[in-house]
Amino acid sequence: MRKKLGLWAVGAAAVVLLGLGVAVLVKGDGRSSDAVESSAFTFASDPNYYTEKFRPQYHLSPESGNMSDPNGMVYFEGEYHQFYQNNGQWGHAVSKDLTHWEHLPVALARDALGEIWSGSAVVDSKDTSGFFGGKAGLVAIFTHFKGGVQSQSIAYSADKGRTWTKYEGNPVIPNLGLKDFRDPKVIWHAPTHSWVMVVSVDNRVRFYASKDLKSWKMTSEFGSDQGSHAAVWECPDLFELPVENSKAKKWVLAVSIGSNNTTKGSTAQYFVGTFDGLTFKNDNKPSDVLWTDYGKDFYAAVSYSDIPAKDGRRIWLGWMSNWRYPFAMPTGSWKGNMSIPRELRLRNIPDQGLRLIQEPVKELQTLRGKEAVLSKQELTAGRNPFEAIKGTSYELVTELSVQPNAKLAFKLRKGSDQETGVSYDAKTEQLTVDRTHSGISSFEKGFAEKVSAPLKLKDGKLMLRFFVDESSLEVFANDGEAVVSSLIFPDPTSNRLELTALEGSVTLESAQYYPIQTVWRNEDVNAVKPQRIVLSKSTLDMPVNGSQLVEASVIPLSAPQLLKWQSSSDAIATVSAVDGGVMVKGVQAGQAEIKAISPDGGVVSSFKVFVYDTN
Repeated sequence: MRKKLGLWAVGAAAVVLLGLGVAVLVKGDGRSSDAVESSAFTFASDPNYYTEKFRPQYHLSPESGNMSDPNGMVYFEGEYHQFYQNNGQWGHAVSKDLTHWEHLPVALARDALGEIWSGSAVVDSKDTSGFFGGKAGLVAIFTHFKGGVQSQSIAYSADKGRTWTKYEGNPVIPNLGLKDFRDPKVIWHAPTHSWVMVVSVDNRVRFYASKDLKSWKMTSEFGSDQGSHAAVWECPDLFELPVENSKAKKWVLAVSIGSNNTTKGSTAQYFVGTFDGLTFKNDNKPSDVLWTDYGKDFYAAVSYSDIPAKDGRRIWLGWMSNWRYPFAMPTGSWKGNMSIPRELRLRNIPDQGLRLIQEPVKELQTLRGKEAVLSKQELTAGRNPFEAIKGTSYELVTELSVQPNAKLAFKLRKGSDQETGVSYDAKTEQLTVDRTHSGISSFEKGFAEKVSAPLKLKDGKLMLRFFVDESSLEVFANDGEAVVSSLIFPDPTSNRLELTALEGSVTLESAQYYPIQTVWRNEDVNAVKPQRIVLSKSTLDMPVNGSQLVEASVIPLSAPQLLKWQSSSDAIATVSAVDGGVMVKGVQAGQAEIKAISPDGGVVSSFKVFVYDTN
């Protein structure tokens, strides 16, 4: 049995006594001083909307169907447009704050020229295309696919992306015999007063230029002898980024790499260099490979076009999946979700050079629930600083002092037989994410694996920032120097969190834990009234005289967790409440229903148990 916790209100804050000599300060508001306030948003009226098992609570996912590559990412008149691949057409969602999304009808559907594959969108502010009568409008640039042939086409919208017209002169760049020719990204290059397109061509990219988005001229190619060629290149992006603590800027060319045996699935890389509107030149050695993300589930990342200059950020996100198992996940009628949006910049890292830095956008801070603050403490055997904390959708910010011979490990989404490990070994300078016991993995042979990222301590310190959702984990290390993005499929009752020192001396300097509000329903993540009961099993098969634990949690986790348990037939199966769930015992062959009931009787959840005779 876990120790009960005392709670005393202190003004706008509260102190939780852990029974372990550690005080956790729970503040009334987890937002930082520079947090962006959420825009007005209409939540779903259905209290069960987006409550399916594994459904992300703050990552964008489709209501149904398959979500893959992010497409057409553009900011226009107060809205972020998020188009995405959905079975050969462009799905569509919009947001005013990068957190709350409104699903819209399919934007670009298949037509006589074929399926609508990946691409981009821009604001034609000066009506260079002539589509908008001198006003500003949106132009989408995408790949048409039919009969094995890929070509580039455009469409335009004069009503903020709600309806689209395909250009009658499509394709604007026909295919002249190329096998792989897709995923155009278009930018406005001010110095040359031209539109620039970068498009993937097999194991390289090709650049085109245009004055009107309709007539294009090839200018150069890049990549046939650069970086990794483990598989075909896809979904290129091209943008200029500032260098931290400098007035300098550099261009970044990012590409994704299709599924292959060398990297055990699909992956992504980037190049840092110069671009003059015609040609990209890599600043690093051709053999250097700069990986975008060290996890298995960050693909086809592209950035938003036309974010206002007064904002000044470059923001991108990626598809959280892998072409090794793109739509095989155990998520019912919907497959796939996007990563959280990330702000990009360049940092000069000692002994490495300029490297891409990714950090969560500040808008995510508006989703924080009450903050739990852990005080400084040395990690010792048998003592878990996070014993009092449970969560399935949360942000965790930590700073640790790590001695040169030390090794530490977090265990996230931990249940009776599940956990996702995040460890750091100071001797090998490796950050490792281990999903070998994270939950369901049978849908793909290699899913249950470990991945590692090279990472040096910064003056003996390790900074880790975790974003955990119902079926995903994103780890940002040392202020974005390394990122590991992973899908996980644990039970909804796997909600514990642990931290231990495996070797050497480790001190937890600070930690801030924030439960994250769902962006789909008007629910308070810090409420005390039960809203739902989640169970680790929906059915249970067991022999006569057998017994098995079924875990249970009351949502929100801040609500009282005490449950009443009932069996429809004690002659078939009996129940005994235990900490965190119920122990079910088979009495005789038959079927029974087991109910979990909240203390006020207002919320009920149940599962079926089938007892069989082994004789």
